[in-house]
Amino acid sequence: MRRPCVRVDREDGERTRQSLEEAGVRDHEAAIESDGEYVYIPVIDGAAILEEFEVIERELEPRTARTLPNDLLSFTPTYERLGDLVLLQEDDRNRAIKAASAFMRSDLPVEAVLWRRSEVEGTYRIADWELLEGDRTETVHREYGAEFLVDPTKAYFSPRLATERHRVVSQIQQGEQVVDMFAGVGPFAIRAALAGAKVIAVDVNPDAVTYLTENVRRNGVENAVTVIEGDVGEIVDNHTDWADRIIMNLPHRADEYLGTAGLFAAASCRLHYYDIQPEVDAFNPGIGAINEVLAGTYEIEVITEQAVRSYAPGVINICLDVDLQRRTEKPPTP
Repeated sequence: MRRPCVRVDREDGERTRQSLEEAGVRDHEAAIESDGEYVYIPVIDGAAILEEFEVIERELEPRTARTLPNDLLSFTPTYERLGDLVLLQEDDRNRAIKAASAFMRSDLPVEAVLWRRSEVEGTYRIADWELLEGDRTETVHREYGAEFLVDPTKAYFSPRLATERHRVVSQIQQGEQVVDMFAGVGPFAIRAALAGAKVIAVDVNPDAVTYLTENVRRNGVENAVTVIEGDVGEIVDNHTDWADRIIMNLPHRADEYLGTAGLFAAASCRLHYYDIQPEVDAFNPGIGAINEVLAGTYEIEVITEQAVRSYAPGVINICLDVDLQRRTEKPPTP
């Protein structure tokens, strides 16, 4: 089987394997191989791996110690692993039912299988899920040393964003003040707190806030994270001119909240702006929106144009890392 894999020097193999396991991107269906000089560790999504790792395509042997779903199927299912849940993304329900049965009969540590019947939609960003196997939809997901209690039927969570969250959190300095405007169950907020930041985490979904509060407790960051339930646009007045860093992970709608972000922002602030756009022009719409709303108040510098993951054929999820520096005078009228 030809798979994307991370290639590292042999002496770094175990450390890298552990890092990829914690990120939830290790591909357990293929075997880790070595040619004496390098170790080749298969990963689920090569495009999502941080630049610190070298990703190549390589023919790998399947793991033979266990029975895997592919051994029981005539096709390769499309899925994500979330804790001990499998999240199927098949278009056809009958195909999904066959895949679900195969996962439960395999030797993988799977307790339940859900099938996604719709895309993420609505104010709470939740897909329509059907439980095909098992008796629960709640699980514990572990990521880079943190753990999150989550139920994908009640609150949005994507394990595929683990490396992107790590990329952002790796930038955080001790003592920073961070606003996570659309916090969900807390994967950005909690990891930011573990990195030494003070965090305001906001979400409008009551179920997400329940899980967020529990996850703050689980990870021991109660003194570092302030959890707020509500529309982020309605709570900003109490936290203006506060944030050194703002995370805006609300693709499709983040532009609607740029004015709110400008109120949260301190005189100098790093903005992480997420968007979903056609691949042919993925970054310019977001850059244009940020300039249109904030250029009157801030000098704007785009630091990073990051392709996060494929969203659909020809469409990608992106992030703009943008530095805001408050102007001392208003720019001249064009």
